[in-house]
Amino acid sequence: MALLGAIEAGGTKFILAVCDENFNIIDRTVVPTEDGPTTLAKVTTYFDQFENIDAIGVAAFGPVDLNPQSKTYGYVLDTPKLGWAGFDFLGYLKNWRDIPYYWTTDVNGSAWAEYRHGANSEVKSLVYLTVGTGVGAGIIVNGQILSGFGHPEAGHIIISKNPKDNYSGHCPFHHDRCLEGVASGPAMEDRWQQSAKELADEHLAWEIEADYLAQAAMTYTTILRPDKIVFGGGVPHREVLLPLIRKRFAELMAGYLATPDLEDYLVPVANGDNAGILGCFYLAKSAMTRA
Repeated sequence: MALLGAIEAGGTKFILAVCDENFNIIDRTVVPTEDGPTTLAKVTTYFDQFENIDAIGVAAFGPVDLNPQSKTYGYVLDTPKLGWAGFDFLGYLKNWRDIPYYWTTDVNGSAWAEYRHGANSEVKSLVYLTVGTGVGAGIIVNGQILSGFGHPEAGHIIISKNPKDNYSGHCPFHHDRCLEGVASGPAMEDRWQQSAKELADEHLAWEIEADYLAQAAMTYTTILRPDKIVFGGGVPHREVLLPLIRKRFAELMAGYLATPDLEDYLVPVANGDNAGILGCFYLAKSAMTRA
């Protein structure tokens, strides 16, 4: 039986899984993220149990090099994550087993799962925005993952500071001027001295968070005109947030541009915590056809 592998490589943990040809998960495990060589040694040990894996989809935390013409294609680039900057992630895997790999970012993997299995068949373009340890977006345009000189860094768009927010920002580069600096999970916890999970529904935090995410949604809407914007990651798990985002988005748009019903346009992730793994499986399958 042919098998497909998935590596959802996060900054805290790696989720590893194997599925059959019908995308049914037959095995799954989690390993902690250590330095590059140590972590991938555990990854390959896991997959050594399966001799008949035809391809593996890899969705990695970034920044990573996605340009096949680049000398550092497959590398993790300048990340503050200890033991990962300049690491040849894809090269390590190819030296272990020479099979087709689909190499992309973690948010691209989740975006592809939402495109393939979460959104309906009428959706041709979408933005998948994850809000957790960091903020990032996977963007699908006309059935293709968007990538240019590098993958989008949509978490670092410049936003307007909410007048009720005195926080100095969490991003080491842009401080309180970019979306990740003010809207990520660590930014919320640092600002309020409580995690997003602990904050009460009526807390001012959610009004401010909704403002920033609505600003982002407006930017993505006006530039990309997607069919749908999907919110994933730990922070949007709180049900209080999405209605506030929709309300603020409508205020910001002020009637400009025709958008679908907001309950169908600004939506929660459909695949839950399986989005990244499912995306890896689908992309692994496509890697076989292009190999």
